[in-house]
Amino acid sequence: MNISPSQKEPRVTWQAVFSVIIFTFMYLPILVLAFYSFNQSPYSATWQGFTLDWYRKLFSDERILSALRNSLIVALSATSIAAVLGTLMAVGLTRYQFLGKNLYRGISYLPLIIPDIAIAVSTLVFLAAFAIPLSVWTIVAAHAVFCLAYVGLVVAARLTNLDPHLEEAALDLGATPVQAFIKVLLPQLMPGIVAGCMLAFVLSLDDFLIASFTAGSGSNTLPMEIFSRIRTGVKPDINALSVILIIVSAIAALVAELIRASGEKK
Repeated sequence: MNISPSQKEPRVTWQAVFSVIIFTFMYLPILVLAFYSFNQSPYSATWQGFTLDWYRKLFSDERILSALRNSLIVALSATSIAAVLGTLMAVGLTRYQFLGKNLYRGISYLPLIIPDIAIAVSTLVFLAAFAIPLSVWTIVAAHAVFCLAYVGLVVAARLTNLDPHLEEAALDLGATPVQAFIKVLLPQLMPGIVAGCMLAFVLSLDDFLIASFTAGSGSNTLPMEIFSRIRTGVKPDINALSVILIIVSAIAALVAELIRASGEKK
């Protein structure tokens, strides 16, 4: 049955309208946030002129810089741990057979579906049971748990598209299993590893709930510092900080997607 162009047009029009509504609902608040980050007024509700002072003040605020330093330590450390363990986990689950594999696979990816509040509470109970003092490193340990699952998932997806016979050929030519992994498999996995690490880094940098449960005194991360300030009202400096975080997260996500896409084309 042939469909005339006049019959297709209403559907295309409604799809376009629906898409515009969805994108407006999603991104208009971000545009308003960015607009008021340049507001000269210390209160976000009234516009008094354009200024860059709030961005300048961010880089002279000791509390913000300390929170940023803690967030970077946590995100980089957790991502580094997840990069190693997540890659090994993905290779083991994809390439090898062992007893309880399906059970282990389900447990490994549980952090992807468990609510953050459950992870936060269970981690805090575990730390309290062993009398482990809270610090920035307990945040790293908690973040490494869910970062591990994300890196493992992305690397496993990359592994499914690779030819396993390349490793077998390397072994037949005299390479040891370790050499075959480092020289043959690891270079092919690198786009997936980098993409997974970028995703894990952004998620760790933006996390508030888990960090707030596992942070010790003086170990505030950037999301925790933002939350403590907005309880007295949203100020333009917080708007400016939020805009910077959005830009950094968007760039990281874009780079991760480009690396993942380029890896799939090879």
